[in-house]
Amino acid sequence: MATGRHQEPEIAAMSELLAVHGAAGISHPGGTLLAHLQRVHALLAQWGARPAVQLAGLCHAFYGTDGFATALGSPARRDKLAAITGEEAERLVYFYASCDRRFSYPRLAERAGPFKDRFTGTVLRPPLWLRRDFAELTAANELDIAAASPDFRARAGPGLLRVFTAWKNLLSGPAWQSVQATLP
Repeated sequence: MATGRHQEPEIAAMSELLAVHGAAGISHPGGTLLAHLQRVHALLAQWGARPAVQLAGLCHAFYGTDGFATALGSPARRDKLAAITGEEAERLVYFYASCDRRFSYPRLAERAGPFKDRFTGTVLRPPLWLRRDFAELTAANELDIAAASPDFRARAGPGLLRVFTAWKNLLSGPAWQSVQATLP
């Protein structure tokens, strides 16, 4: 599923918000944070992700992440992002940003896999569909960085391959194929 025309206003508004918050001036592997966000969005579209997941890809680092502390907006003002992306995409952005990776990654593929919110410390039992969306977004993010940075790929690639292999049943076919092609 390619990015549809029905998303164009949201994509334009989100791109403007990212620019206003300085994403084009923040360094990130492969160039700038804005370029990375755009590539993640494009990769999710290429994989056929649902529109809300694609939009979440475009702004997945808006609240910062466990691996990238720079935030463009505050999770205390989630309504601001939701007004642009819609509530479903914003919920995935928050979920992605809130992930305590050390706790959540090893458990995500378990039945009713627990997930820890790093902002609140709350342990959740997210539904399978949400864990799948999260895994897809995480794979797109990490694979983009691995493709942009040979140093990152050499350093983090083996660990990411272990994580994504454990998550294989959460990933779409195209995402899993990209994992295998990017992290040999």
